Amino acid sequence: MKLKGKIAIVTGGGSGIGRSTAIRFAKEGAKVAVCDLDSLSGNETVSLIQEPGGEAIFIKTDVKDSNQVKDLIKNTINTFGGLHILVNNAGIGHSEVRSVDLSEEEWDHVIDINLKGVFLGIKYAIPEMKKSGGGAIINTSSLLGLKGKKYQAAYNASKAGVVLLTQNAALEYGKYNIRVNAIAPGVIDTKIIDVWKQDERRWPFISKANALGRIGTPDEVANAIFFLASDEASFITGATLSVDGGGLTF
Repeated sequence: MKLKGKIAIVTGGGSGIGRSTAIRFAKEGAKVAVCDLDSLSGNETVSLIQEPGGEAIFIKTDVKDSNQVKDLIKNTINTFGGLHILVNNAGIGHSEVRSVDLSEEEWDHVIDINLKGVFLGIKYAIPEMKKSGGGAIINTSSLLGLKGKKYQAAYNASKAGVVLLTQNAALEYGKYNIRVNAIAPGVIDTKIIDVWKQDERRWPFISKANALGRIGTPDEVANAIFFLASDEASFITGATLSVDGGGLTF
């Protein structure tokens, strides 16, 4: 159990990559605070952790709201006694439209959740990690944070911002034994790709557009996040790990 004694927060933990990560952390001995806007799915994740004997709580949080993020950190520490790992995973997509047709409201909403949410997590978690003698932060970027794609202006920009924000935090807080890394998933079998699956013309190409010729699973991404959170990655910080089946090279 490589995370025994560790306390972790996973945002967007109600489904997909976040759920798989929370479950994996708990199996490795961590106490996990599951954060999501959806109380039903968040509590389902907690139940999946608790049934085999793991420790977890659900904290409903809107990651773009600074007061709610502060409360997330505070409630986690009050319950478990500290904070060692933060996974800034909560994120959304947006309408597939040309940049000039994307509304300001939708642009702001995507940037607020995908980028500001990561910033707020870092801002309020790091002071507590310093008290614990260090920690690990893993931010979810995307393959589309490393390469452009038509009709994804806000998503591309938000996920690219995560990559540089990760590097910035790594540089600033490495001296406190806080490692900050990112993952860049490709096409993963989560709710965010449901619209693509319904496109009979494009889905056969999208589903195989990488070196391995298939989409990934949330568990495969969770494995990468777990590695970056563990002491196995003790000399890795400021990195963005592609978990995309070779999508970046395709």
